[in-house]
Amino acid sequence: MDQRLLDLYDEYTHAPLDRRVFLERLVHLCGSTAVAMSLLPLLESKAAAALVPPDDARLAAGRITYPGASGDIASYLARPKDSAKLPAVIVIHENRGLTAHIEDVARRAALAGFLALAPDMLSPLGGTPADPDSARAQFGKLEPEKTVQNLVAAVKFLEKHEHGTGKVGTVGFCWGGGMVGDLAVACPELDAAVVYYGRQPAAAMVEKIQAPLLLHYAGLDERINAGIPAFEEALKKAGKKYTLYRYEGVNHAFHNDTSEARYNKEAAELSWSRTIAFLRENLQS
Repeated sequence: MDQRLLDLYDEYTHAPLDRRVFLERLVHLCGSTAVAMSLLPLLESKAAAALVPPDDARLAAGRITYPGASGDIASYLARPKDSAKLPAVIVIHENRGLTAHIEDVARRAALAGFLALAPDMLSPLGGTPADPDSARAQFGKLEPEKTVQNLVAAVKFLEKHEHGTGKVGTVGFCWGGGMVGDLAVACPELDAAVVYYGRQPAAAMVEKIQAPLLLHYAGLDERINAGIPAFEEALKKAGKKYTLYRYEGVNHAFHNDTSEARYNKEAAELSWSRTIAFLRENLQS
């Protein structure tokens, strides 16, 4: 697919662009409304078969709430059945909210041996809407500091969870990747942090990070990658422990298998294997 179409869709979902403007520009790039409408389903996320079914007999999974800084935070919690105490991982969603895809990612983490919590960060606004456009619009209404503190509260909740060991890490995607950085700055108790193509925290804040970092970036993601040099310079200057991978030739959201145009199976599987190894190294020891 023409990279200009993917870049336009990225602008639409992150700037964000008004949908009418997005569709007008899409038609212009495609040359006709018919071609644009035929390509639109490939750009937009759609339901995909879960890698780990919701009713997987190996797991205990379901909806819970935990006390956040701005009230109860609705969440999805998954863990292996009949397991001993496990290290915990917070799975932070993209700017579509807590979707079936993110719940699937939480189950993948659970099968890898973790107590996995996927919070709905739109809980203060009534929760994730079914419509992705409506969900994206809600993120601008969140109070940034309270949102970070709701994630800090998730760390505290999991540190004391009856099925947890007390160790807590996190992995976040897109918007959630940016929140991983903010959480690492705000919560020195965090034991490990994994970022998938998320914005970087301000260089001046890097000194506060205590958790080791694993950073996954997409080679074609110019918007996010523009912040890498200053971030990496700050990490090195502060002597922070981090590992950075850039997956060449792939787009933002390459891990999301509900996005046909941007998903890259090879990069997704490689980055996930690295993520699990990193989390085991830092949370199970």
